[in-house]
This record gives sequence, C-alpha cells and structure tokens, in this order.
Amino acid sequence: MLLLARPDEAQAQRRRTTQPRAKSGSSGKRKDFFKFKSPTIRYVRPDTTVLIKTEDLPDDDSEASKSIYFNPAKQLSIVSEDTTTLDEGEQQIVEVSDEVLIDSSWIKVAGYYAIWDTRNINPYRVDGRRIKDTLNLRLVEPEKQRFSKMPLTETPLTSDFGFRGYRWHYGVDLDLETGDSVKAVFDGVVRIVKWDGSGYGNYILVRHYNGVETLYGHLQKSLVTPGTFVKAGQLIGRGGSTGRSTGSHLHFEVRYEGNPIDPEQMYNFPDYKLRGDNFQITSALFNYYNKALRARAAAKRHAPTAARRTVTHRIRSGDTVSGIAQKYGVSQAQIRRLNSGLSTLRIGRTIRIK
Repeated sequence: MLLLARPDEAQAQRRRTTQPRAKSGSSGKRKDFFKFKSPTIRYVRPDTTVLIKTEDLPDDDSEASKSIYFNPAKQLSIVSEDTTTLDEGEQQIVEVSDEVLIDSSWIKVAGYYAIWDTRNINPYRVDGRRIKDTLNLRLVEPEKQRFSKMPLTETPLTSDFGFRGYRWHYGVDLDLETGDSVKAVFDGVVRIVKWDGSGYGNYILVRHYNGVETLYGHLQKSLVTPGTFVKAGQLIGRGGSTGRSTGSHLHFEVRYEGNPIDPEQMYNFPDYKLRGDNFQITSALFNYYNKALRARAAAKRHAPTAARRTVTHRIRSGDTVSGIAQKYGVSQAQIRRLNSGLSTLRIGRTIRIK
C-alpha cells in the first residue's frame, strides 16, 4: 500500500531537499514557506493611446472642491506626463505587482497598471453617472488574508454625507478626541499624505486592493508616508481638528475612481461593521452630483469678493498662536500683524486670521 505523507510533512520534506546550503558567513535561516510581500511599484512608459480631456476648475482653495470629476485642477494628458519620479505631484502610470513567497521563491501573482498621483485626490476624471454596468467589488477576501476594520475604536456619527449650507459634504464626520488612533479600513497603499488648510487639514488617502480609496481628514498627525503598504486596522494617524474644522473629529470618505460614495451605503456605523463583504457600484450611487453642482453655484453667488473675504477664529481654552497658525496654514507673524496687541489669548476673543 502506498502511504502518502501529510501535506505539511510533504512540504517540509520538499523544503529540506530544495533548500540551498548556507554560504559562509550567512545565518542559514529559512524564509517562511508562504507569505505575502508588500506590493512593488515600478515606473513604466505611459500608454500613448490615452488622452484625457477635462474642463477648467472654478476658483476655490479647498482640496475637496478640486477632487470631483467635473472640477479637475488642469487639463490632463497621460501622453505628456513625466514618470521619472513618484513624488513630483504629477500624474504617473505605474505597474503595481503582488508577489507571494512559495518555496523560497517570490512568485508574481497579480499585476496591474494604475494612475498614481501623490498630490491630487482625483486624477481619474471618471463620471460615475456614466457607469453602464453593475460592478461587484469584493471588499473582504479571507483567502488572501484581506479583511476589514473600522477607522476608529468607536464611530459616533456627527455629520452625514450631503448638503452643509451651500457646500456639499463628501464624507461623514465621526466624533473623536484629539490624539485618538485612526486606522486603515482595508489593506492598501498610501497614495497621499498632505496638508489642506482650507478644508481637510492634515489628511491621508489610501488606495485599497478592493478597488476603493478612503480618505481620513482633520488629523492632528500623519504617521505614514506615500507608498507605505498598510494592513486593515493599522495605525496611520492621530485624530485632531486641523483645516476647516470647528472641533475634533474624523472626516471619512469612500471613493471609487475619484467619485465620492456615501460611506453609510458601505458602513453601518452605529453597529460598528461593514454592511456586507461585497459592494455594488452603479451609476445610481452618484445621482447626487447635480445637487452638488447647484450647491456650488449657490455658494459662488453668495461668496464675498476676494478683497472683502476674511477668516476669523474665536479663542478657546488651550489655544496658542502657533497652534492656530498651523490649523489655518498661516504664519504666526501674519496673525500678530492682523491683531495688534496680541500679547495674550483671551478666551472668547475673536481674532483675524486672513
């Protein structure tokens, strides 16, 4: 009778027979039999058959206003973009490869080309309303050890996706205390770590394997850099109240090819969980765009002229001139110049920032 060794025994035998003899001076340690490697990013020449044409961007300082498909920051031509460096702020075409260690050899198991941009939230310029088919995304893939986590230890919702005055709010706000841990919700690669004084403050954007990107805004501090591979649940920043914020909270966005999706369609925040392991992308998810455009038009009609536009701040307990300057992205000298006699910060006093 033929006796078969157990799989783990057979694998161990194969490792013993194929393991090369350690060289002089080496430790002779064996690598793990099966593990995932962080994805590699390789620069490649762009596809010269692709040309993206876009509209002009209305004058607005916030990153959010520049990130919607119908308001691109400039005309983009993949043909003319430079791909020699990763962090020049221009659009890049890169090849991203997934590799897995099998029997002491790294094997490429997946490879795909993608636009990589470390400065612009939406380099894709895709109109979600024009999606014709239903796209099924696998948010969680247990067979690849890719799971989901929540961005905070607790997720009390303080502001929904939708209108906020004359502005459209492209994410949800989750309450936190300054310094609280902010975590990646899926496995992926950090694409943007940036300061936006007119909107998000300190923010991070992560591209995930499942096809979505998530954005984490108003952070006190970012703990990762562009190109960092992160796992679901990994600490990426500390919560705060930077940028356009009236109190400590996390601004959390979910996007598909640059198009914001209401996070409550994907997450059940009160119950602290995903609504499902799979998610369908349809054009109906982006029906709000027309309302958002009308909100922008109304904001433009009611906006003051540039000559009369001012920014003020009401002093609260614990405020410092340096902290206020960092929050609004201005210098301490400017604050002191606009507010004569600012020797002490009296709680309740309103000072001019810009």
